[in-house]
Amino acid sequence: MAEVFTNELGNVTIAENVIASLAGIATTECYGIVGMSSTRKVKDGFAEIIHRENIERGVEVKIINNEIQINLYIIVSYGIKISEVSNSVIERVSYTIENFVGIKVSKVNVYVQGVQVNLEK
Repeated sequence: MAEVFTNELGNVTIAENVIASLAGIATTECYGIVGMSSTRKVKDGFAEIIHRENIERGVEVKIINNEIQINLYIIVSYGIKISEVSNSVIERVSYTIENFVGIKVSKVNVYVQGVQVNLEK
């Protein structure tokens, strides 16, 4: 579904999956993020990591009154403080979307779907 925004220069049409892709890329660039998880798939308590080409499947975007609300489903690395990673993700996603799209982000919700332990040394 595409959303039409009006500014002083005219109309801009942006598909929600474009916003979701931008949010997903910004999220995966944050320290402590292993990857994104599907918004609906958690099997037997385990979340599947989404590959980069389908990253928008780990993001839900709602546009209400020309403001964007984003839900992110992430998997974090073991040993990292989850609250710090979440705050970093919220700030980076808000900044990225507002800079690239030019629309205010009213809310970013982060749902931690899992923790991955890295056994390599």
